[in-house]
Amino acid sequence: MPIKIPNDLPAVQTLADENIFVMTETRAITQDIRPLKILLLNLMPKKIETETQLSRILGNTPLQIELTLIRMKSHVSLNTAQDHLLAFYSTFDDVCNEKFDGMIITGAPVELKEFEEVDYWNELCEIMEWSKKHVHSTLHICWGAQAGLYYHFGIKKRLLDKKLFGVYPHRADYALSMLLRGFDDVFYVPHSRYTYVERSEVEAVPELKILASSEKAGVHIVSTVGGRQFFVMGHAEYDPLTLDAEYRRDVAAGLDTAIPENYYPDDNPDNAPMVNWRSHGSLLYTNWLNYFVYQSTPYDLETLQ
Repeated sequence: MPIKIPNDLPAVQTLADENIFVMTETRAITQDIRPLKILLLNLMPKKIETETQLSRILGNTPLQIELTLIRMKSHVSLNTAQDHLLAFYSTFDDVCNEKFDGMIITGAPVELKEFEEVDYWNELCEIMEWSKKHVHSTLHICWGAQAGLYYHFGIKKRLLDKKLFGVYPHRADYALSMLLRGFDDVFYVPHSRYTYVERSEVEAVPELKILASSEKAGVHIVSTVGGRQFFVMGHAEYDPLTLDAEYRRDVAAGLDTAIPENYYPDDNPDNAPMVNWRSHGSLLYTNWLNYFVYQSTPYDLETLQ
């Protein structure tokens, strides 16, 4: 089934070129189907890139998805054209009276700041609190995962000795989780961050369960009991060249950035990256949508509690 996104969103042509079935709003209104309503809170600076990555991975399921994009009203984006934001993004004020089957809160390049120093922190807290009664299942990604664990459970992020940058092997800590159904014994995930959460602090919270982790990258996926909230530290949605672009950007800026680990064959940036995370990334989002959104969300969202 298709993903329903705004008619002129740049992702439409990109996904169509990749043979991913996209349904624009114009066609969708002719079908008598209740799609899953998914809210995407996009905190990333390059919003078009992020919305395309997530539209791609959400569209690769048998479920019909209606995607609504929102941004922070309290933050001025410097990396995405204002025309694009006005055309395709709502603010929280526009959707606060609605209910959604699922929500995704992305990461943001602000992890070296204390949460309270981020200019939109109060607005984000309002949205995360709202999500507890207006969203059936919320998926937090990278900094969004750390922000969610801090706001909901008081778990602080901690600074790494150096940037975690590359693609790392992971294993299931709780192999019976439906979110990990179909995963291999070892699966790979891209990471790009300066901070982490302490495993012992997560384990000390009775409402939380660690589903997967990595010897090098640490805690990867955390779930609340029942699956109403997930916190994912890595970037399973990344394109093949996302880490490459980040590495070359840092080098051009004169930063002392190491070559991303386990990414370029022979650790040579002249070689095309070896993609070994795409299938598990797709499975992660498919399982979330199927088991924790579609199969358990109420048909009438107004009954959501």
